[in-house]
Amino acid sequence: MKGILICGGTGSRLKPLTEITNKSLLPVYDKPLIHYPLETLLKAGIREIAVVTGSEHLDQIAAYLGSGSKFDCKFAFKVQEHPGGIAEALGLAEEFAAGESVCAILGDNVFFDDLTTVIKGFKSGAHVFLKSVDDPERFGVAELQDNRVLSIEEKPKKPRSNFAITGCYLYDNRCFECIRTMHPSARGELEITDVSKWYLGKGELAATILEHEWIDAGTFESLFEAATLVRNRRKK
Repeated sequence: MKGILICGGTGSRLKPLTEITNKSLLPVYDKPLIHYPLETLLKAGIREIAVVTGSEHLDQIAAYLGSGSKFDCKFAFKVQEHPGGIAEALGLAEEFAAGESVCAILGDNVFFDDLTTVIKGFKSGAHVFLKSVDDPERFGVAELQDNRVLSIEEKPKKPRSNFAITGCYLYDNRCFECIRTMHPSARGELEITDVSKWYLGKGELAATILEHEWIDAGTFESLFEAATLVRNRRKK
């Protein structure tokens, strides 16, 4: 399995900080934010990782991460020229994936659950990680019945559940077949939700409900919350 670390987007909700650097390099307590999703990949034994980011901060991310030797892995860097969605960013790594399954993870997501067992046990199809949230309309939302995914919607005005689809996605290599045929949504992006829907339509989408905290650190409040949670866990 290959890892895809997606650090695109403009970080508009974190300006003016993101006018200086990519949001994935902002501090969360004692480490840059990017460390946390990276550690999720490394803990699962993934050692070949493509980092997808915009051109404006590529030099900073590449300078910080380097070849990967200090993390005991190998990095490849892919440039997403314009913010075209998570699925577009994932599609840029098709050649890098070289026929293997992928674990795609967003560079601003912090998981406090250990995802290792699920990632290592992945065989085929697709697998997403869900978390109950108070504001599901901000996310892709999964409707469940007996822990089985019935439907998924992207940022619905009237969510059918409060289960947000978090920023870690396991796909077999057919995800690139799906992405090549996709069209932009009304937001002008290729939606990662549509990739998961493609697998759902085939009856091949599984889900795990997270037990512990999950932070989508794209705002000042969530960035602060992530730092607080990390600090509190370190003190235990």
